[in-house]
Amino acid sequence: MIDPVVLSRVPGVHESDLTDEALDQLPAGDPPPAPWTCRASAVLWLARAPRAARAALPPALRDRRPVGVVGGMVRYRDTPVGAYDEVFGQVGYLRGGRPRSTVALMAVDSPASLVGGRANWAMPKALVRFDGDPTTSMTASTAGWRVTSHVRPLGPALPIRTTAIVEQQGPDGVLRTCRMVAHGRLRPALVRTEIRSTGPLARWLRPGPHLGLVGDEIEFTLSPTRPLGG
Repeated sequence: MIDPVVLSRVPGVHESDLTDEALDQLPAGDPPPAPWTCRASAVLWLARAPRAARAALPPALRDRRPVGVVGGMVRYRDTPVGAYDEVFGQVGYLRGGRPRSTVALMAVDSPASLVGGRANWAMPKALVRFDGDPTTSMTASTAGWRVTSHVRPLGPALPIRTTAIVEQQGPDGVLRTCRMVAHGRLRPALVRTEIRSTGPLARWLRPGPHLGLVGDEIEFTLSPTRPLGG
């Protein structure tokens, strides 16, 4: 059985901290193990990394130089723990000349997904409320922060397939990697975001207009983690 105290030690930004209320909602038992294959609709937006993005990295990655930030809203229709919504903020950097990233913020409306994300991949998932649809307009909100995205598609849907390596620091301080393989049909879009927080979220996941991608036919598989270099 997963220890909630260990789950709470997964590093993330201030907005990813687990509240006592969230800990009380966590289900008993172990989550479905990785890999997870999921089907979803989503919007992603891209931006250059501001100077504040380095502070969003976990301690084991603070020597990296951020080059970009990716934000997103996702509606999962089919996952090992059922349907749920998600918002995330990801910081990208180079390692050995190759693109890598880490998820600094991730929040969902499913306690089972929260446990699975923190236990399987050290994703710093918290609990939030959602309104709307990611392909048009969606809001994720808690008492302390709020992210809203408004989407304007700019062109036809195109088939896209991509592979990404994600690095996450575990509660034990060890840096691990996982591989995400995704494919689907996505349209270019202009995404306008509104971000408010009692913490520093808006300093690195910046509000305003961004270029992005939107689609309702996306499938991806997230592999098990392994120690970096292992």
